[in-house]
Amino acid sequence: MSISRSTSMIALAIALAGAVPAFAADPAPDQGAPDDAIIVTGTRAIGITAAESAAPIKLVSADAMTHVGQPNLNQVLTQLVPSFTAQAFGGDAANLTLSAALRGLNPNQTLVLVNGKRRHGTANLQVLSSAFQGGAAPDLDFITPASIDHVEVLTDGASAQYGSDAIAGVVNIILKKKEGGSISATGGQTYDSDGETASTSINYGIVNDRGYLNLTAFYRFHNYTQRGQQDIRVLDPVTGAVGGTGALAADYQAMPNFPRVNPIVGDARSHFAVGSFNAGFDASDNLSFYGFGTVGYRDAKAYENVRLPNRLVRTAVLGVDPGTVSAATYNATLAANPSYIFSRTGFRPQEAFKETDYSATGGAKGSVGGWNWDLSTTFGLDQAKVYTLNSANRDLFIDTGSTPTDFYDGKFENFEWTSNFDVTHSFGDIALLAAGAEYRLNSYTISQGDPFSYYKTGAQSFPGYSPAASGGHRRHNWAIYGDLALTPVEGLKLDGAVRYEDYSDFGNKTTWKITGRYDFNDMIAIRGTAATGFRAPTLAESYYTQVNVSPNSSFVQLAANSPAAKILGIPDLKPETSTNFSGGFVFRPVPRLTITVDAFQIRLKNRIVGSSQINSLTVGDAVFRAAQASGYTLETFANSGIVAFVNGPTTRTRGVDIVASYDADFGSYGRASFTLSGAYNKTTLRSEGANPAPIGALGQSVFDISQQSYLTDATPKLKLIGGVNWTLGKFSVTARETYYSKTSAIYNDGGGLYTPTRIKAAGITDLEVGYKLTPKLTLAVGANNLFDKDPEAEPYLAAFGETAGGGVVYNQPLTYSPYGINGGYYYGRVTFDF
Repeated sequence: MSISRSTSMIALAIALAGAVPAFAADPAPDQGAPDDAIIVTGTRAIGITAAESAAPIKLVSADAMTHVGQPNLNQVLTQLVPSFTAQAFGGDAANLTLSAALRGLNPNQTLVLVNGKRRHGTANLQVLSSAFQGGAAPDLDFITPASIDHVEVLTDGASAQYGSDAIAGVVNIILKKKEGGSISATGGQTYDSDGETASTSINYGIVNDRGYLNLTAFYRFHNYTQRGQQDIRVLDPVTGAVGGTGALAADYQAMPNFPRVNPIVGDARSHFAVGSFNAGFDASDNLSFYGFGTVGYRDAKAYENVRLPNRLVRTAVLGVDPGTVSAATYNATLAANPSYIFSRTGFRPQEAFKETDYSATGGAKGSVGGWNWDLSTTFGLDQAKVYTLNSANRDLFIDTGSTPTDFYDGKFENFEWTSNFDVTHSFGDIALLAAGAEYRLNSYTISQGDPFSYYKTGAQSFPGYSPAASGGHRRHNWAIYGDLALTPVEGLKLDGAVRYEDYSDFGNKTTWKITGRYDFNDMIAIRGTAATGFRAPTLAESYYTQVNVSPNSSFVQLAANSPAAKILGIPDLKPETSTNFSGGFVFRPVPRLTITVDAFQIRLKNRIVGSSQINSLTVGDAVFRAAQASGYTLETFANSGIVAFVNGPTTRTRGVDIVASYDADFGSYGRASFTLSGAYNKTTLRSEGANPAPIGALGQSVFDISQQSYLTDATPKLKLIGGVNWTLGKFSVTARETYYSKTSAIYNDGGGLYTPTRIKAAGITDLEVGYKLTPKLTLAVGANNLFDKDPEAEPYLAAFGETAGGGVVYNQPLTYSPYGINGGYYYGRVTFDF
């Protein structure tokens, strides 16, 4: 979509928002608009509402969350917040822990808070190429919507207030404190009759005059989905001919679900459970204690690429090169020595994940001498054990004639411990002074797998973590900050903050922020921000190493901070830095209608990105020596080499956010809440960064056009959400339309063949109808993606016998689709309040 057309769409959205009250009567006085809710994000002041904020805040209420069909916070926010984009599909382990981001940037550039306290990140690093590559941000799935009172999404740079990561914005999740409870159960599946989902939650709160206790338990099961058609190796999509000849062709046809033998493109199967608590106790008028936390468990399995019958043959015994053998060799082997063939119907490896996640915060707050203080400490730990199931070690089979089929690949864990002390003092209505300190300890550990998992080239589809890849790394940092908010004259609010942080591994950073707002009257106000920020590289980005394999390629993921990376001239990772500017207005032309429009610019330097696939395993060259130094043995593919995380480009993201909301009472025709919001983001590349000399000497670039496209084009530049929630007596209807502009990416097959791909603009419709059987019992049915919209398919390159991304599944959907790859989903829900 052109910039002019995008601008026109935004203008149209603003015009439509302004037109809402033309047909709406005044609402009932007891209906609270979301912008009238008190916020705690982006300000140290008490009692500020979203509509009064000097920074743009999007509120998502608990009630709004209940009308999203899929009980997952990522899905809730992507359907309700236009600047929020959830990952639809991930490769390898990324398919087990999907991520999300704000403003088309990386997940690591959004800070996640729970009750205002920093949430720990996942241990599961997003390794493969995508718009989410490198993501190790907090896993929002471990905070169930049933436990949430509301979510505050600050779309503004806030590093000077909160520290590292708050470049694109802040997601602050506020947990429930209220009395009473509810039990809810949901079930659904895709229109293709897969992806069955069943969940149940219970929330219960106790409140008295001294404190509160709120408890939540949640369980969800989600089944596999499979998208795409035949595996192009077993059935040619152009000629319709079966692959191979003779016995091999017959064995191909005997594979399960022929010709759709390869289930790699689709959702993982998972069992997921989480429990949480939120508690507070007032010891006196000037002292109170609080605590909250979560504990969760995920048991997930995702399919990898199917291995064909001729992949595991004891070729070393036969005296031919190892690898996928020819039909002639396979047929001769079958006739002479059938025991030399591992499986005549191939096998479908799975990557399995057993993850535990813990978080706990304890603190005390009070007041003394006119100063309010808050002392807290937060512990967070994410552990993931990884397994490769229904697989084999090809080299072990060739060398010994036998191999295990299930492997323990190892474990990775991320630990964070954060302690804060904050004080504030109010000087009447004129000024508020805040200051504080923070100490944070972070460690990241990879534990090795069983020896057979990494023997030579390791288990097929996902080799285990070798002793060379395993190890622990840690760092600590401390910070101090100051914040001064002023109201020098009526209607004018000014806020300035400065923060100094010192990291044990790369040094110190100082950031600042200045925010202002002026209310001309009750109807219109202007606001703006200028700020600097930074993001420290995660320990996972710095130290993770592994082998990434596919049916026709193999690449070592070099740890950026390792000696192996230095052979290719790749330096240790350093922090990203940012400069943010924003400006906008708040318009309240009539009661119950609020329109906000905010334009912004984010300039990011030294962005941490995944490198290009650096090909070449010529003995003695730099790539060969780096791969050798990593301790891994690569499979014998033409497309082989290394990848790594690097500091590289400078980017500029410009955009506009709009939010409009209106509550109306139509008397005997019911009540309705209207929302219209939109986000336009355009990221451009200002510089590519330096190309290391050893890589340049090979005639290659560390940051090629494929990787560039994921930064600039793989997320929608424009996303518009229009919705209405209408209630009449016992009936309720929620309708939502989301518009995504086109997205695109340049695919690399792993061997330097580049193919442009594109997903067209689309409108996605969600609809839910509810009915109250009794005042406490509600039934609802609905659909997400009501009209079953699918993204475009990945191009098939017939001349090369592969898809554009080097894959082998014909007609598979482009997996960077912003609205998912599974099409329509329908569901039913029952809720009992007590």
